[in-house]
Amino acid sequence: MAKPYLSVIIPAYNESKSIAVTLFDIDKYLAQMDYSYEILVVNDGSKDNTAEIVDKLTPVIKNLVLIDNQQNKGKGGVIRQGMLEAKGTIRVFTDADNATSIDQINKLLPHFKEDYQVVIGSRAAEGAELAVRQPFWKFLLGRMGNLFIRLMVLPGVKDTQCGFKAFTEEAAEAVFLRTTIFGWGFDIEALAIAKLLGYRIKEVGIRWVNNPDSRVKPSSYLKVFLETIRIRVNLWWKKYGNGNRNSL
Repeated sequence: MAKPYLSVIIPAYNESKSIAVTLFDIDKYLAQMDYSYEILVVNDGSKDNTAEIVDKLTPVIKNLVLIDNQQNKGKGGVIRQGMLEAKGTIRVFTDADNATSIDQINKLLPHFKEDYQVVIGSRAAEGAELAVRQPFWKFLLGRMGNLFIRLMVLPGVKDTQCGFKAFTEEAAEAVFLRTTIFGWGFDIEALAIAKLLGYRIKEVGIRWVNNPDSRVKPSSYLKVFLETIRIRVNLWWKKYGNGNRNSL
């Protein structure tokens, strides 16, 4: 196929219950747009039949590609893989549970014409709509965690963990070639690297629906805390380079 304008990257681990609905929803919406697209599902060593479902849909859904990993890499690992294998001019990753529906992409795309290279969906920025809210303990831990993240590495970013982020082709390749964290803190690392490299980041309020079957547990917040410290240390020790986009 010709080079697509938009690549949609979907990390998938044991998503057999939701992946087909999400894929049909994305394809139905994007088929109405005036730009070309591809959809990449990166299977993260699922133990269910997620990969089989996606494979069977490839003849049906336009420009659907399955990247099938037999071993689990972690969400950050498969998003890195998808971002680097994608061909789109703009590359967005989104969750397999459709917590942020693909129509929200049209809130992000206009900002690339304003010389932003990274545009991220946010549940805290102006215009955000939380259709189904998180349990209070998640909300509280999330707010506390974000304050820590802002103090340590990303001042000014209100929501680093929303799973809907778009990058230009250049920014995606420069950033994800440098990422090292494949757990829950991968979003923070990607944004910290983007900032280090001088890419402009825009935070946009989006509509988001909490998934009651979310795999985020209290221990996940501790992991993010520790990974944020690791990112800060990596920045101090210039593990991501000195800010030169053309060198690693």
